[in-house]
Amino acid sequence: SSTDKPILLNDITDAEAFISGAEVAVIGFFQDPQSPEADQFRLAAGQIPEVPFGLSSSAAVLSHYGAAANTVALFRRVDSDRRDLDMNNRDVDAKKLTRFIRMNELRLVTEYNPVTAIGVMQSSLEFNLLLITDKMSPKHPERMRKFRAAAELYKGKILFILLDSNLKTNERVLSYFQLKKSQLPSLAIFHTPDDEHVVLNVDEISIERVQDFCNSFLQ
Repeated sequence: SSTDKPILLNDITDAEAFISGAEVAVIGFFQDPQSPEADQFRLAAGQIPEVPFGLSSSAAVLSHYGAAANTVALFRRVDSDRRDLDMNNRDVDAKKLTRFIRMNELRLVTEYNPVTAIGVMQSSLEFNLLLITDKMSPKHPERMRKFRAAAELYKGKILFILLDSNLKTNERVLSYFQLKKSQLPSLAIFHTPDDEHVVLNVDEISIERVQDFCNSFLQ
């Protein structure tokens, strides 16, 4: 519950276990845990219940992570990346911190929208796999279960992205891949450095189908 947030991280072992235990983890490094910046951090923590927040004022922890005081760091497992936000800037409040987290919280399967697009574009992973589908379909939960299981196999190699065909902002992505809604669901794999991509229309998603598609493209 939000009353348990953020979790106090008293030493390096606590911090390492906290980060490794979540797809996305946020730590606030504050020399003074009662500072106005730490208060804004707590406010943001209460607004994002599904993301674990930790707070540390341990000099050893700050030093271990090379973090300056009043820094918030977001750690993501999908591409072993870290994003920092300096809260010494007086303009940074709970609202801006919340937006920073929403922009950068890439997961095993990240849903693409105007906010997450920034994090997707800045990911260190060069390969993106999109499942372009109708989220309202009764088959969606089962498709997602299989797509997510496949994502586990390519952690650190391919960024798996869900693209909801119902979102008006996603229409230009469909046109980029020259897809009509009647051709969905489809898989599209994309190599960001050179825009090389392949599209596959699929009747149904299976882990094996996703693997075959990814492996042939990677080769």
